[in-house]
Amino acid sequence: MEIYFMIVFFITGVIFGSFYNVCIFRIPEKLSIINPPSHCYKCNTSLKPLDLVPILSWIMLKGKCRYCGEKISYRYALIELLTGILFLLIYNIYGYNIQTIYYLIFISMLIIITFIDIDHYIITDCLIILGSIVAILANILGQGIGIKNSILGSLICGGSMLILTSLIEFVVKKEAMGGGDIKLFAMTGLFLGISGGLLTILLSIYVGAFYAIVVIVNSRLKKQKYNSMIPYGPFISIGALIVVLCETNIISWYTGLF
Repeated sequence: MEIYFMIVFFITGVIFGSFYNVCIFRIPEKLSIINPPSHCYKCNTSLKPLDLVPILSWIMLKGKCRYCGEKISYRYALIELLTGILFLLIYNIYGYNIQTIYYLIFISMLIIITFIDIDHYIITDCLIILGSIVAILANILGQGIGIKNSILGSLICGGSMLILTSLIEFVVKKEAMGGGDIKLFAMTGLFLGISGGLLTILLSIYVGAFYAIVVIVNSRLKKQKYNSMIPYGPFISIGALIVVLCETNIISWYTGLF
């Protein structure tokens, strides 16, 4: 039975990942995520069921449209695989219960937000609002971390980053962090509470700093200019993902140091 549920959660994640690809492409363009049905954006041919099998269709078609030969980005299959793996990991940690669904929804929101931010440097309000509503309702119904911890986590995480960012921008006279990133921190606080939200902030700083160092070093080795404009949403998402998967272990390790 355990293997059965693992397979089910992985396949479910892969299927949802296919839908998230649609959301990632259409939401920033303010298009319906339902209509029109999936089609090739080059030849406009409606895709058949065999063209839409997650991961496998991309492999069998060798990353090209069956009808016009237009190249299809590997990222579609990658997001499907990533979502399947994350669904499986969440199930392995939290088991078969409501809390698992709670974190699956949160992780799903992060996946969509992350790739939209990578592509467009924006975090759309509709996703933040939707995620926040789900978190609040779940915690009111007692299916998450508790409504008090949720609200305080949002206020502390979102509020602290708003104050810190405002102070930095006042000093340097330059935008330090987008409003969407601050809203994402607030939503993360709603899902993860005070400790999880604050740990997300800390981890996102480390992840962002590591990425920046790698980019700068690589650019200097290649004697190229690097783009100083970096979307911060992915670092927040990675930090939040680490918290969801490893918060207990991280806290135990940290307290063990003392």
